[in-house]
Amino acid sequence: MREQVGHDPLLAGLCDAMLRARAALWVEYLKLHKLLVQFASRDPVCLRFMGIPGVGPVTALAFKTAVDDPTRFKRARIVGAHFGLTPKRYQSGDTVDRPGCISKRGDKEVRSVLYEAAKSLLTRYKGWCSLKAWGLQIAHRSGHKKAVAAVARKLAVIMYAMWRDDTAFQFSIRLRRPETAGAQ
Repeated sequence: MREQVGHDPLLAGLCDAMLRARAALWVEYLKLHKLLVQFASRDPVCLRFMGIPGVGPVTALAFKTAVDDPTRFKRARIVGAHFGLTPKRYQSGDTVDRPGCISKRGDKEVRSVLYEAAKSLLTRYKGWCSLKAWGLQIAHRSGHKKAVAAVARKLAVIMYAMWRDDTAFQFSIRLRRPETAGAQ
């Protein structure tokens, strides 16, 4: 860029100032990110959250600070609605009932980091877990964006339940088939 504006001293001065400011911001960002990772690594709840594929220190800390108290909600599935990750519906009388996009109520920052964690789980994570398999089934049936939103909602529910019950993430849950469940 300096070569492109080298002929004009005013533009060269402006670009140099902007590049120096960008470099200073980048150095401070790296320091802040390092502190954030150290803080999340010392917190046992955040460490458990980071055991979920796709969930990093930013997502773990954002979720923990937004929920604040694990006894705040009566049921785990309410957490998805609290962050605006449930489908909104358009209803008019008895005949019209169209499901829409997510409601986008609640904390936008937490919703966005949960969405990014879900997208990372579905696209970047090379391993297998039942949550990823469930999300890929939804993606095949309804599209990638809806699947990511559904996985983000499920992530919020799982993270809340892990925090409330003091448990770790289970990569696969064996479900019994209905015909064998009654036989035992």
